[in-house]
Amino acid sequence: MAKVAKTAIKKDLKSSAESKNWSKVVRAVRSPKTGAYTFKESIVHKDKVKDFLSSK
Repeated sequence: MAKVAKTAIKKDLKSSAESKNWSKVVRAVRSPKTGAYTFKESIVHKDKVKDFLSSK
């Protein structure tokens, strides 16, 4: 196996910590016309997840 340079592995700790505050949320939405379900997905800050799910 080839060795990897340590500078290539180094990560930005601040940006990785900020990215942990976001979540992908998927909500099933029923179509009033056909009755079939569609899915609305969004990337939401973890503090706003309940607001996203409760909104219509």
